[in-house]
Amino acid sequence: MGLTGAVVGEHRLDFASPPDDVSSVHDFLADVWTCEPAISAEDRMALELAIIELASNVIEHATAGVPLTCSLTLAVASDALEARITDDGRPAAVDVAGATLPDEFAESGRGLALVQMVVDELRYDRLGDENRWTVRKATRAA
Repeated sequence: MGLTGAVVGEHRLDFASPPDDVSSVHDFLADVWTCEPAISAEDRMALELAIIELASNVIEHATAGVPLTCSLTLAVASDALEARITDDGRPAAVDVAGATLPDEFAESGRGLALVQMVVDELRYDRLGDENRWTVRKATRAA
């Protein structure tokens, strides 16, 4: 991963949808936070919001009606957290850099803009047959 500080922990979840859904991601993150007590509650909440939003989007939009294989890797460094979600679904037709909040009456379309608000970096890449979503957040002392 692209962290600059010393990596002190790395955690991985492999899942498939169906049958898995974001509940498996929630459970995984609860286990990570137990293993990484030095991460502040504020940093945990921000990264969890970003990861859950991205995982939900992947499960909803990348499947194209067929099963989807995903992996989530979360690296904990001395000064930052970095999460990467990869999937073998269809390419995402999004402009990550141009994501903005829709008007107050919109029923969807807030996800990527919200993710950008809580992390320092959000990136999407399509590499061969794989989507790769990366978020990075500088951490504060707990």
